[in-house]
Amino acid sequence: MKIIGLVGMPGSGKTLAVNVAKNLGIPVISMGDVVREEVKLRGLEETPQNVGYVSKDLREKEGPQAVAQRILAKIKKEKAPVILVEGIRSLQEIELFKTLTSDFTLVAIHSSPKTRYRRLSGRGRSDDAKDIRIFQERDLREINYGIGAAIAMADYMIVNEGSESELMRKVQTILEGIIQ
Repeated sequence: MKIIGLVGMPGSGKTLAVNVAKNLGIPVISMGDVVREEVKLRGLEETPQNVGYVSKDLREKEGPQAVAQRILAKIKKEKAPVILVEGIRSLQEIELFKTLTSDFTLVAIHSSPKTRYRRLSGRGRSDDAKDIRIFQERDLREINYGIGAAIAMADYMIVNEGSESELMRKVQTILEGIIQ
């Protein structure tokens, strides 16, 4: 089984990349969905603060691989030859996924903070920051998880400062190359 990991700061374009993967028939498992499920299990409203708190709490109590550990069973159940795991945050998570396969590829998407904030403030997802201070706090939390190191270790780096269609073309080209 091939596992493609997808890493990028919030608002960098991971959701568009996920859509490309799905259009190519690649099953997608989202790390963020695991955190949002835990928010609901705890009876909390899905706000940026609560999602951030739960994400941090899981990692503090269960270790830096906590979220990745929770999706291992989902990955193992998947019968497809290729799976995309969206939302990787650390080198520890990458190492955990590498224990499942010798065929792991990491794709990073990068956008400037200014671009990402503009996107997030207009996106409308309940856990997106509408306030620059909350946006910056989320960025710092992601950096503290180790996302910068994960991005630095990517096999492919996509800079996403252009249009959605431009990003989708770049992602499609890379994913098609990986799955061949």
